[in-house]
Parts: sequence; structure tokens; C-alpha cells
Amino acid sequence: MKDPRVTRLAELLCNHSTDLSSSDSVLIHAIDIPDQVTAELVRVALATGAKVHTKIESTQVQRALLRAQSSENMAQQAEIDLHEMKKMTAYIALRGSENAMELADVPMSQRENWQKLHGTPVHLEQRVPKTKWVVLRWPLPSMAQMASLSTEAFEDFYFDVCTIDYSKMQKAALPLVELMNQTDQVHLKGPGTDLTFSIKGIGSKSCHGTRNIPDGECFSCPVRESVNGTVQYNTVSLYQSIEFKNIRFVVKDGKIIEATCEGNSEKLNQILDTDEGARYFGEWSLGYNPTVLHPMKDTLFDEKISGSFHLTPGNAYEGPGGNGNKSAIHWDIVCIQRADYGGGEVWFDGRLIRKDGIFVVPELEGLNPEHLGGDGRRG
Repeated sequence: MKDPRVTRLAELLCNHSTDLSSSDSVLIHAIDIPDQVTAELVRVALATGAKVHTKIESTQVQRALLRAQSSENMAQQAEIDLHEMKKMTAYIALRGSENAMELADVPMSQRENWQKLHGTPVHLEQRVPKTKWVVLRWPLPSMAQMASLSTEAFEDFYFDVCTIDYSKMQKAALPLVELMNQTDQVHLKGPGTDLTFSIKGIGSKSCHGTRNIPDGECFSCPVRESVNGTVQYNTVSLYQSIEFKNIRFVVKDGKIIEATCEGNSEKLNQILDTDEGARYFGEWSLGYNPTVLHPMKDTLFDEKISGSFHLTPGNAYEGPGGNGNKSAIHWDIVCIQRADYGGGEVWFDGRLIRKDGIFVVPELEGLNPEHLGGDGRRG
């Protein structure tokens, strides 16, 4: 029997997120996704009149390739996939995994090589700036474990958070976009955090279900050399199948000059030494999805946590919200500033904008949980 929640999600992806029409060619990229789910997404996409193409993959197969693939093999795969991506006007990716740590034993050198030879040309340089794209996870038991929920409870949470009223969110975010566009100096304060930077002239962009699902953030980016101070992140970040806890950066003139974390500081610095741009920041964003309250070591959820910000080492997006920084990495690391996580403040040009995760200026109150529809389900 077809799950109506899957159909509703597929319709959101095709009609809202990518706005498919007969003029589009869309690549549906499914990784460890049940066939019936992929088939329903294909059915809904075809109903828009779009030309639909599929790419079905497995994380276990990907692991086998990454562990032993030569640079020549990677480059050839990138050439093939880039040719395919250039034919697309839209891209929808559903990503699942029975084991979130499946790639943990892939050598770091192989991951870095794959990102440089494949990830950068195919995704960072082609797919991200030149297609209508949306990516999301699929609620497998491994995700429920990360969220400390039963499989059934997590599925309920997943469909609720993924299909929130994004039109309402978009309207509520307009004043924040306008305010960020007018702002020069940002000051972040909190436990272990005292950081200043400029976003003057960078621009900003609200995210409301047209790139990531779930969604709920407004991002900009520091002027590249303007960042100074310290930032202490309070969520566990799972990056390249490795857990990093209590990440702390000391930053001078935009560059991360000191990076530490609990247990994995050497690996942390190895990632930040991937290339020159990896020690500079490519994104700064405020998260406000009212139904995502606690981290689950999944970036697409964690970066939207209500009352959070993420400050991202690595590659910057092109256009509004980017600063021109180039890197093979883009690592969204999250700090929650709600009172139950130690609190914190966000200041724009000397004006307090958000305190303990709650927007405190009248024009931004529409982004607080009581207005966006938060029910505390993950609380």
C-alpha cells in the first residue's frame, strides 16, 4: 500500500523545491532508498512533464570503490558524471544508509582525493550553482538511533519536519533577509564564543524548502579576512563518517589559526589543511526550524535547529551569501544558543537581535517557534 506521506513529500520536492515543468530535465539520485519510494518520486516527477533520469547507488558499493579507487578511476567517473550533470536543469537526491559509519574506514587521503576530483567539479562547480537542486535524507532505523527515537516515532517526526509550511516560513524570513543585507558587523557571544566579523556587501538568502529538506535557515557569509576571536561549537559533528566533539576555533584575520576538539584534533586539523580555503569560512547562518530542537549528527537536520547558528569552514556559495572563498570542503558545524544549551547572543551593528535562541526585535518575532508552528516534539 502506498504511504500518503511519501506522496506528499514527493509532491513537495517536485512542485515546491525544484518547481519542475516540461522544460526541465531532472536527475533523481537515490542512495540506499527503498525502490517503492524512488518509484513514487519518479511518478510524481513525470507528472510534471519533466524528463526524468535516475541514478541508483549503494553506500556499501561506494565504500568498496573509495577504498581502492585510483585517481585515474576517480577522474574518469567525474568526467562521466559531470557530462550527465551538465544535461540536467534539476537534481533531487534522497540519501539513506543502514549504517551512518559505513565509510569510517575509508582512508582520509582517498576521501580528500574524491572530493577534489569528483565532488568539486560535479557538485560544487556544476550542480550547486547551475541546477535547481534539493537533497534530503531518508528515515531509516540508523537515523532513528542517532535521534534516540524508535523507528516509528522518528518516521512521524521526519515527515512532520520535512513537510512544514515553508511558504509561511519564507514570508516570516523576509525581514531577516532585509536586515542582514543592511548589516556590517556581527558579534556572536556565548559559552566559549566571542567572535566578530563583517557581512557588509555579502548579501543573504533565506532557505525554505528549495535546496535542503528539512529547511529553515537564513545564510550569509563573513567577509573573508574579517573574522576574529573564538568560537566554541556545542554539537557533535559527523563529518566524513568521523565524530568530532567540542570543536573550538581561534580565528585571526579570517583564518583558523588554532583548531581543537575532543579526541580528534589531529584529524580535525588534517581536514582543515585540505587546501588554503579550508581554514577560512564560506558560510554563516541562523537556524530556526521550530520542530528540530536537538542534534542527531546529521547536518541536514542539525543546521536547521531552532535557536542555532552554523559557521562553516571551506567553500562559499556563489552569488548572494558568498564571499568567494574556494575549497574542496564545506563543513557546516553547529552551535545551539538556546537557554537549555547554555544560551548565547547575536548582535548586528551593536543591536541585540537574538538572545538564548529567541529573536528579540519585533520585525523578526515571526521566526520564533510559536509563530512557525513548533510543537516541541523533539524536546
